[in-house]
Amino acid sequence: MNNMLEYELIDLNEYVQTGEGGTAISYTHKTRNALAKLYKPGFEAERAKAEFLTARTVFELGVPTPEPYRLVTDGERYGAEYELIPGKRSFTRIISEEPERLQDISLTFASWAKKLHSTPADTSRLRSYKQVLMQFYKEKNLVPEEYKQRALAFLEKIPEPETLLHGDLQIGNIITDGDRTLWIDVGEFSYGCPEWDLAMVWIMCHRMNAERAENLFHVTPETMKAHWDVFYPAYMGTTDPQVLGAYVKRMMPFYATKVPYVFDMAYHTSLPEASLQYIIQMFGA
Repeated sequence: MNNMLEYELIDLNEYVQTGEGGTAISYTHKTRNALAKLYKPGFEAERAKAEFLTARTVFELGVPTPEPYRLVTDGERYGAEYELIPGKRSFTRIISEEPERLQDISLTFASWAKKLHSTPADTSRLRSYKQVLMQFYKEKNLVPEEYKQRALAFLEKIPEPETLLHGDLQIGNIITDGDRTLWIDVGEFSYGCPEWDLAMVWIMCHRMNAERAENLFHVTPETMKAHWDVFYPAYMGTTDPQVLGAYVKRMMPFYATKVPYVFDMAYHTSLPEASLQYIIQMFGA
């Protein structure tokens, strides 16, 4: 394990770029079953190392995920190399290429999310998501004082269940090769309330514009909404509109508390003032 914690220089001529997300670019090795994920310029080496260590922990705990191999750099950017799953497709790629499978894939995603959220976490090796956010608000001044106090007050009163969270739960972060199904991008794995995961799924399915939906998921906002309409009742185990509506309302403060942290992590900046004024209303009265 000690060898894994030193960055190894790689030659990108030995790789082919095969993907790009909001924070990183992925490269597939030309001869080995290996995928290098390099953060975009501006992301610190420590950020990549922290993600790698969490990914190793998740793998060693038996969560189905590609094996993280080693820390790598191209001399300017930092990241890690992972096991490549030949023939894999993300759930969102399947839906975009085979729209007739939306119901089946969304139901499968619901069952995997429920299983994840009912799995006990090793709290000695994974972070409490509640504590991650408490630390964020106490150490950084990226929101107005009123917003910060509302977030901290909310964090103080919520429970801290010791069950697994993905941290970036969405249909782009689960893959299958037709045989195995695996979680990917597991660097934010932690433990706590399922609402931390579900609130972000709701936002992605209801508040994403067409350009971003296409870039991230290769689908339309209407498809994301249709995915939610299948996923959510299946996850909750009910079609009762009152129950479903009440739980969505319950999720909103989780989203409001989480989003400044996510924005800082992804873009190294604070949310625009106009966005904060809109989101703060999600805390309720």
